Amino acid sequence: MDLNCEWCGGKAFEGEGTVYWELPDGSRAIEITATPTVICKECEMAYQSDNVTKEIEDQLFLVDKKKIGSSISFKELMELPRLLKRNYFDFSS
Repeated sequence: MDLNCEWCGGKAFEGEGTVYWELPDGSRAIEITATPTVICKECEMAYQSDNVTKEIEDQLFLVDKKKIGSSISFKELMELPRLLKRNYFDFSS
């Protein structure tokens, strides 16, 4: 699948990267490794798609944050058990 960079419009590809995310309660930030990332071949911008951003934010809102250390992989984060089935405070859908 051909991707275009949302920043410059150039050719981009899917890869992985490390991101730093503040927990929803603002208590601390965590490192999330191996996060799906869009990487531009032209401007070299690396960013997460809106879908990945929503997945991370929803999951961080729905899991027991005490089970997350200072660093976690994207896969491990997504596999943590949820306290609720979905984010009942998200009215965007």
